[in-house]
Amino acid sequence: MLVSAFVFGGIPERAIKKAFAEVNIYISSDILKEYREVPLELKAEGKISHPQLETLIAGIASFVANAKLIFPSKRLNLCRDEEDNMLLECCLEAKAGFLITGDKDLLEIKTLPFNLKILSPKEYLEHE
Repeated sequence: MLVSAFVFGGIPERAIKKAFAEVNIYISSDILKEYREVPLELKAEGKISHPQLETLIAGIASFVANAKLIFPSKRLNLCRDEEDNMLLECCLEAKAGFLITGDKDLLEIKTLPFNLKILSPKEYLEHE
């Protein structure tokens, strides 16, 4: 969702701004690693331009500066895309009430062994 928010704007950007204003944001070292790698991978693959890369890096830096770093103690295997489990692990450790994502693999999870709502950016904006 961060790529969409900081590169393209729209609903993901509005969801990020709402989250900054209303809730605590948590990240883990695994998530930080992904935030360091993904922008450069997108640029190398020609999926974003250099100005978009700069905007994305600045946006991620702002996001990280406002987030709380936590260290998940439990590994999970709940998502079809194994790499997305790190987000669920972070949520579990943080005791987060919800996860905002545009990732279909996460959004399709119907039941979790802990209390977490997985919302699309649009659903989060409509959430009271």
